[in-house]
Amino acid sequence: MKYQTRKKAIVLLADGTIFHGRAVGDKEGKAFGEVCFNTGMTGYQEIFTDPSYFGQLMVTTNAHIGNYGTNENEEEADTAQISGLICKNFSYYHSRPGADMSLQDFLGKSNLFAISDVDTRALVTYIRENGAMNAVITTEVDNIEQLKRELAEVPDMDGLELASKVSTKEPYFFGSEEADYKVAVLDVGVKRNILKHLAKRNVYCKVFPYNTSYQEMKEWNPHGYLLSNGPGDPAPLVNAIQLAKDIMEEDKPLFGICLGHQIIALANGISTYKMHHGHRGINHPILNLETGKGEITSQNHGFSVNKEETESHPEVSITHTHLNDHTVAGIRMKNKNCFSVQYHPEASPGPNDAHYLFDEFIHNLIKEKA
Repeated sequence: MKYQTRKKAIVLLADGTIFHGRAVGDKEGKAFGEVCFNTGMTGYQEIFTDPSYFGQLMVTTNAHIGNYGTNENEEEADTAQISGLICKNFSYYHSRPGADMSLQDFLGKSNLFAISDVDTRALVTYIRENGAMNAVITTEVDNIEQLKRELAEVPDMDGLELASKVSTKEPYFFGSEEADYKVAVLDVGVKRNILKHLAKRNVYCKVFPYNTSYQEMKEWNPHGYLLSNGPGDPAPLVNAIQLAKDIMEEDKPLFGICLGHQIIALANGISTYKMHHGHRGINHPILNLETGKGEITSQNHGFSVNKEETESHPEVSITHTHLNDHTVAGIRMKNKNCFSVQYHPEASPGPNDAHYLFDEFIHNLIKEKA
C-alpha cells in the first residue's frame, strides 16, 4: 500500500505528549487504553489475543510486525484482546507457508485499529521514564483538545476490575473426559495454551466464570484448582480472593498464574501495587530460589506482589525472584498445598524452562487423588 494513501495518525498520551504515525491500511479510527510495550521479537499474535492485555494499547518494540501472518492455532482467545496496536513497520505481506491470513486481515476480522510508522524507540523510552499511562491512537489529528477531554474520562488501570470483561459467561469443558485428573479453572482471563498444557498432562478441565463461588466449583469434585492469568487490578476481585481463601482453608491443590498469583497473595493478606511500567516480554530472567536455577520467561503484568510483606509473612515463602528488579516472581505456602508464579509457564521463550511448574501441579494432583 502506498505510503501517501494512508491517513496521518497520532498517539496522544494522557500528559499531552504526541507521537506521529500513519493508520494501518486505509482505515480511519480511534482507540483508547493504557499504553504499554512488549519486547518480544516474535509472538505478536499470542500477544494480541492474550486476555491479560484487555484494555491496553500495545506498542511492539520489534521493528517489523506482520511479516509471518497469523494462524488460528496460535490464538490465546477467539479474537484480539488489546485495544489497539502501535508499531514501527507494518508488513502488509507475509511469507510463512503455515499462515492462514495476513495480519491486516486478522486486524480487520477483530475490528482492531492500528497505527504504524511511529518512532517506537522514542515512545518506549518515554514510557520507561514516565510510566505507563492512558492514551488514544487516532486519525483525528486536528481534534487534539476534544481528544484530551475524552482521554481524561478513561479510567486508570489502578483500581480497575477487568476480569468480568474477558471471563467466560458459562462454564465449559476442555480436554478429555476420560483423563485421570480433574481441575477446576477460575477464568479471570485464561489463555488457551494453559488449558492445552493441562490437557496434555492427562487433565480434564472445567472452566468457570470469574465470580464463581468455591461451593459451585467444589460440586464438580475436582482434584485441584487453578487461578488463571488476566487483566486489570487484582484488588477489586473480592470473590476470587475469597475463593482462594476457601480453597486454601480445605488445603486443596491450588496453582496460580500471573493474576492468579496476585489473588493468592491478596488472600494471604499480602498487598499488591501498580508497577511503573510493568513486565511485558519473552526474555525476563527468573531465579528459582529452591533449585538455584535460572529461567528465561514470558511475562505480562502491570501489578506486582509486595516483597516486604511477603518476606515477613510467617506462612508464605518466596520461591522465585525477577533478576532485573528483584520483584516477587513466585510464592509457596508453607503449610498448604498452594503455589503460584508471576510469569507464564505455558509460554516457550526458554523454550521449556518453566514447563516443570505444570508437572509440579500434576504431582500435587496425584497426591490428592491418592
